Amino acid sequence: MKKLLLVSALICTPAAMAHNDNDSGISFSNEQCNVEFKNDVRIKPSELEIFTASNQFMRFNNNGNLTVNGEEVSINSEQRQALTQYSDTLRTQLPEVANIALDGVKIAGVALEEVANAFNIDGLNDLSGLMDGIKVEVENTFYQQGTFVMGQQSFDQFGENFEQQFEQQIETVVESAVMQSMGSILVALGSELMGSGGDMDAFEQRMENMGEQIEEKVELHANKLEQRAHALCDNFADIAQQEQQLVAQLPQLKGYELFTIKQN
Repeated sequence: MKKLLLVSALICTPAAMAHNDNDSGISFSNEQCNVEFKNDVRIKPSELEIFTASNQFMRFNNNGNLTVNGEEVSINSEQRQALTQYSDTLRTQLPEVANIALDGVKIAGVALEEVANAFNIDGLNDLSGLMDGIKVEVENTFYQQGTFVMGQQSFDQFGENFEQQFEQQIETVVESAVMQSMGSILVALGSELMGSGGDMDAFEQRMENMGEQIEEKVELHANKLEQRAHALCDNFADIAQQEQQLVAQLPQLKGYELFTIKQN
């Protein structure tokens, strides 16, 4: 009955996704990118702000005005155009970080739904509520009072909260749901065994096929998400280069770059 282990492996899928040590996996940190965050950014509807670790800041608003540490900086039309393009790029690209995190939560939900449907597992309502809580945590990390906030602190905060606050809860709720539905699971397994005519080899093959089907559905979503994450890392590298060009035009912005390219 070694294929019965497949049930446990599949049911534990969300917990495994929550903590991924695989270098090729989806990560909620910037460790997978060739860039790292140097400062924090706050994107408001009417302005862009970048803060350094020493709490110095630059602000560029929709009217094309630039201030550095509260002092207005006179800029020409070419510099204003470059700043506007930079601001638009950040507004377009950075929220994709939150979108990828939210879609990662959805993938865990897909895995749970597939397993629950396959083995008639009840009692997953608590886990559904927990997933909603994770979604709220993601949104609260990146969206604060109408402002999009991102930087190393945001990533560290989310990663720490996710692992400490939710990972153990996910495992606990899943284990509870499995225990509550053990009868349904055994009936489902019995039905599969009968469908195989009592042939254990055929039964194991049916179980393996079922597991592969579920895995394929989950991996399809996960692979697409991973591609988006890699593409986003490439976009961050492009932004880092854009910042270098911007500083060449506006030396006053040196030290306010959001990204820095990692040195190998």
